[in-house]
Amino acid sequence: MLIVSCSHGRYLGPSIAKILKANHSELFVSKFPDDELMVRFKDDVKGKSVALIQSFYKNISDCIVEAILAAETAHDLGAKKVILIAPYFPYLRQDKRFHKGESISQEIIAGLFGKYFDAIYIIDPHLHRKDSLENIFRIKSVKLSANSLIADYIKNKIKNPILIGPDSESFKWARNVARIINAESVILSKKRYSSYHVAVNLNKKINLKNKNVVIVDDIVSTGHTIIETAKLLRRLGAKNIYCICVHGIFVNGALKRLQKNKIKIISTNTIPNPAAKIEVSGIIAERVR
Repeated sequence: MLIVSCSHGRYLGPSIAKILKANHSELFVSKFPDDELMVRFKDDVKGKSVALIQSFYKNISDCIVEAILAAETAHDLGAKKVILIAPYFPYLRQDKRFHKGESISQEIIAGLFGKYFDAIYIIDPHLHRKDSLENIFRIKSVKLSANSLIADYIKNKIKNPILIGPDSESFKWARNVARIINAESVILSKKRYSSYHVAVNLNKKINLKNKNVVIVDDIVSTGHTIIETAKLLRRLGAKNIYCICVHGIFVNGALKRLQKNKIKIISTNTIPNPAAKIEVSGIIAERVR
């Protein structure tokens, strides 16, 4: 297998290749003056299984075009198989038409990638009504989980934890991690008024005195849900508040806002960021081996 790092996979590609004892190459990517992309493989891909590494953060549209150009080029150059390893994959949340005239972007993007790749591997995809990747993609699709990595981090770094899911969707991450380390987990109820306005409430009485509270979520974007959750937990006597997430998107200065609110933030490195302390290359290599 040839591991090829796309522009947003260069921070992970070499370590994945090292674990697999596979050859590694970087995809050459450049932009023309009019912002069109051009990609070029530096190594011969003919007859090889090619694994493209691309995480879809920031300039997401460019990341998508780059990955598709690379996949079709690899096939055209004679690659035996082309797979996509996407630590973070976009457009999974819009899985239905919420308002008249909207696109169902999950179906469109999944269909697009299905045309160019033979298989796709995604770490902790954010799924709502469709509960498995097999119901979204027409190609082989594999869900990887960072739960064991998060559990190990909590077990080794945080004493006397209680795990909190800020809402029903995130609770499955908190509950699954809690089961691994035999800790208590609690779910909050959340009402979202907008991307920047949420309200949270506790669904049962809990004793947080002298507890280290760990909020576990798959994605932290604006951080407002986490900040409101932390305010509630402090009123209930929480000693220290941590937030551990899989995908740290942290838009519009969210990381600094969270830190200003004295929340200790840790994420995996599916998206590179200053809080990324949990390494995911091992779980990727294990599944694509």
